[in-house]
Amino acid sequence: MILAATVHAESISPADDVIERFRRGDMDALDVILPQYRVRLYRFLLRMVQEPAVAEDLFQQTWVRVIEKISSYNARYRFDSWLFSIARNLAIDHLRRKRGVSMNARDDWGDTPAERIAVSGPDPLEEVLDLERGSILAAALAELPAIHREVLTLRFEEEMKLEQIAEVAGVPLSTVKSRLRRALESLRSRVAAQLL
Repeated sequence: MILAATVHAESISPADDVIERFRRGDMDALDVILPQYRVRLYRFLLRMVQEPAVAEDLFQQTWVRVIEKISSYNARYRFDSWLFSIARNLAIDHLRRKRGVSMNARDDWGDTPAERIAVSGPDPLEEVLDLERGSILAAALAELPAIHREVLTLRFEEEMKLEQIAEVAGVPLSTVKSRLRRALESLRSRVAAQLL
């Protein structure tokens, strides 16, 4: 009996407890949850829509939708997958309204390469090389269709597992794998073309 209670207590993380409190209507729990996802969710939305002001609006709309729908959240699934699914759906709706842009359309990135990457390191030469590599990668990424930016962002920036990406995108795992493969191939060829 004690062992069962100990195992059960360990299976519920403090984050799960806060999400459960929020699900039960404790709005103070949102003050704990929101900072945990602020940067990740905004970055994802920015990659999707490529407009900072729109990403900010979608970020806020996502949290409004979360507040409206939290009672329907199923705790058997990861909260971040559910959250990113909501954000993804809002971003797709925006892209569709924006002059009929599809998930496969290419967009231009709006800010400068220096704003897109964070450069660190004490060596000035390394900083310049990192900036150049980051600029090339960011430019190549910006040329990709939104559907490919989405899967690359979730996999490599958000470090989601392929199964989680499938949940977020609402597609089978095999589709995620093929999108990721195509996105990486396309990114590689674009980077190679810029280096020539």
